[in-house]
Amino acid sequence: MSPRPNHVASDGALLDVAEAIAADWAALGVHGSFLARGIDTGEQLGFDVDEPVPLASVVKVPLALVALDRIASGELDPARPVTVEPDTSSVGATGLAAFRHPATVAVGDLLFLMLSVSDNAAADALLDLLPVEDVDARLRTWGCSGIRVRHRLNRMYECAAGAAGDDFSLALELAIRDDRSGRHSIETLDPAHANLGTAAALVDLLERVWRDEIAHPDATSELRRLMGLQVFTQRLASELRADTLRVSGKTGTFLHLRHEIGVVEAESGDRVALAALTRSDRRAKLAPDVDLAIGTGARQAFEALRR
Repeated sequence: MSPRPNHVASDGALLDVAEAIAADWAALGVHGSFLARGIDTGEQLGFDVDEPVPLASVVKVPLALVALDRIASGELDPARPVTVEPDTSSVGATGLAAFRHPATVAVGDLLFLMLSVSDNAAADALLDLLPVEDVDARLRTWGCSGIRVRHRLNRMYECAAGAAGDDFSLALELAIRDDRSGRHSIETLDPAHANLGTAAALVDLLERVWRDEIAHPDATSELRRLMGLQVFTQRLASELRADTLRVSGKTGTFLHLRHEIGVVEAESGDRVALAALTRSDRRAKLAPDVDLAIGTGARQAFEALRR
């Protein structure tokens, strides 16, 4: 039996919401961490918010912030052309990662591709310009101690292939088995080696971005704009589709991991930052009910935290 989640909430009513979301996840065979916080009130609800979790593509948000800060300071030219060769490109189903021919793209457009369609090749092309160690060090300078950037995006696929070859089902089985045992066959799912974050650290980051309290204001403004262009709406935004709401987010998916972080903003002025980081016990490549559970939890939390 999985241990009972460690809940956090600003009051009893918010605690009830956190417990309901955790129970819904458990009923689907999902465990992980969740945090929602009112950016302007500080009120929050969630569970297991300090548990470190491999981030998958959620790591593209702190990477983008570092790159945008370099652009704002004049250290990196957004018009600089970068050529991505398919023979050496990173694995992925979207953007440049799916291209069959060489493509030359400006740095600023790499950022757009990385955040809008979660393009792994675009992310790793940026990491060719901004080494992993430099990105991680900049996060330390900004006080983002709960987020670690340790490897390129393609490293996830290299490690999975090293453990399971081309057998996706075996890689998924290993990920689920190793999650229970704590001994990881796939290095990039090991908290000691993975790109890592906690729900609390990621919500802290979003809060600082939306309040212009980290990096250069031009960088945070552009990051907010780009996160608002994400095309994937099956998780956080799935239950928050309304003309009066704006959802800015970034998904992360790899084997049994299904994540999203983001901010929901209402015309009324309410702003809620959220992080949902999940790991499933199910050996399935697609799990729309898990995606929907993330969206349902986001809606419940947003409604509870509205002033």
